[in-house]
Amino acid sequence: MHFAGKVWRLLVGIKDGLVLLFMLLFFGLIFAILTARPSPAQVREGALLLELDGVIVEERTPIDPFAALLAGSAPVGEYQARDLVRALDAAATDERINAVVLDLDRFLGAGQVHLAEVGEALDRVRAAEKPVLAYATAYADDGVFLASHASEVWVNPQGGAFVAGPGGNRLYYAGLLEKLNVNARVYKVGTYKSAVEPFTEAGMSDPARENAQALYGALWEEWQASVKKARPAADLALVSGDPAAWVEAAEGDLATAALNAGLVDKLGTRIEFGERVTEIVGEDDWNEMPGTYPSTSLSAWLEENPWPTDGREIGVVTIAGEIVDGEAGPGTAGGTRIATLLDKALERDFAGLVVRVDSPGGSALASEEIRNAILRHKAKDIPVAVSMANVAASGGYWVATPADRIFAEPETITGSIGIFAFIPTFEDAASSLGVTSDGVKTGPLSGQPDPIAGFTPEVDRILQASIEDGYSDFLTRVGASRDMTLDQVDRVGQGRVWDGGTARQLRLVDEYGGMEEALAWVAGQAELSEEEWSPVYLGDDRGTADTILRQWLIGEEDAGGRDVFAMMSGQQRATAGMVVLDAQRLLGTSGIQAYCLLCPSPSIAQAQAERGFDGFLRQIGAFLSN
Repeated sequence: MHFAGKVWRLLVGIKDGLVLLFMLLFFGLIFAILTARPSPAQVREGALLLELDGVIVEERTPIDPFAALLAGSAPVGEYQARDLVRALDAAATDERINAVVLDLDRFLGAGQVHLAEVGEALDRVRAAEKPVLAYATAYADDGVFLASHASEVWVNPQGGAFVAGPGGNRLYYAGLLEKLNVNARVYKVGTYKSAVEPFTEAGMSDPARENAQALYGALWEEWQASVKKARPAADLALVSGDPAAWVEAAEGDLATAALNAGLVDKLGTRIEFGERVTEIVGEDDWNEMPGTYPSTSLSAWLEENPWPTDGREIGVVTIAGEIVDGEAGPGTAGGTRIATLLDKALERDFAGLVVRVDSPGGSALASEEIRNAILRHKAKDIPVAVSMANVAASGGYWVATPADRIFAEPETITGSIGIFAFIPTFEDAASSLGVTSDGVKTGPLSGQPDPIAGFTPEVDRILQASIEDGYSDFLTRVGASRDMTLDQVDRVGQGRVWDGGTARQLRLVDEYGGMEEALAWVAGQAELSEEEWSPVYLGDDRGTADTILRQWLIGEEDAGGRDVFAMMSGQQRATAGMVVLDAQRLLGTSGIQAYCLLCPSPSIAQAQAERGFDGFLRQIGAFLSN
């Protein structure tokens, strides 16, 4: 009995401990839910503080709670461009906001169209006679672009700024695949369709190089023109023409070099910068730490300034990221998910539809699924417009073909009308290991496709014929949409990529403009005045769990700045991520692809690579925890 009593007390103790643990978890969850969404009471008179610790995107990717918690690492921070523009426009007219502070210490970049949109919004804040102050330890190209729209640009004396321009190298695996005896079977149409080249070539082909030089040259000219307009004192010719001589003239002091070139206005520590902001917006009564000032966070400000909901609804569907089959996303354009969003919205009385595209393409099957869903809305006899963001190419252009009007910016990357398929086979690798195959066949397709024994010539011919038929379908859709003959589309197709300005001249785009112009056009076609409509973003519902995870994971990351060396060394992480993404493309089960390799801007490519690397690390973390 004495032993039984001890066991009973042990069980009761375990029960009490578990009850206490679950109660703590329960009340902790309640507290997290109550505090996850910022309260309008957090809005303070002073500065609107935009801490851009990550990338600016079209559509934010939700956090996978299990993978994130198991890996114990924060994902790359993401800020929707439309949220930043809405926040800045509200700040320009609100008396509680006396200044805008751009904290770019951990800013990773954005596409050129998004940079221009946010830059124009910053200009509207300054036009309202409210100062915009930027601070960072080190500025790269995208940080320089945003900071050029500030009235005061500060840099840490231990930091600096540099401008590299678009372009750079990527990895090619033909030599590796040859050493591994992997046969890269490529089926494609398009002289300029270079998405398969990393697996078939040792370097960039001449057509791809020609296309890249023209594209990046046009984007570089737009970038320089925008920065010079916003910041005439910046000596971009010195910074980009002979960067070594520029830095050596400042005796290797990168911060002083940035000051001499007019990229920044003042050198100072974060505390000194905070004291300067205090001179403008006043003292912080809540915090007496050096360099603090009263400020309102982006999340609290957005909560205070929601989207308008008056008048007729104009639906907005976002196609962001690579287009893939299935339910993926947001942040990745899962064809089934987007088609379902559109079909569920068929019951709503939309005055029109705007399709916002920021995608280099992907699955042709998923692109067609999305296109058909858009056509079901068009069948309701409502105006449909497409607004192209940074990239709307290949499959991203495929989904644009139902539009009555296509809007793009000069910096938009579009075109890439062409398709391909890629299948690795391992007959040479198997043979080198002594593995052979034999059997009985009743026809040329018996046992095919066979990735180990290889494909028969008949299979190769069938697959290539299917690709050519898919390209013909692509040409037909574009021709019908743009009122062009198949020969005319083919001449601007062949997988070639265009900047928005050239695409407009080639009739692939109707006019310059962003979301604002596309929405206004749809409203005009529906005969609605400015006060009689409001946009409704389909699928733009962020769960509380996602908000909590972002606060826990991203909010607790090291908030320190990165100097120029740390910024440059971050490229190693991006390169590792790119290898992961390339391996996924090589070994994945993708079907016919309408994807553009040249299309993502360098900063977006780096962000995608970092996300790929983060995802890889989280997969390892999840595996090790099992």
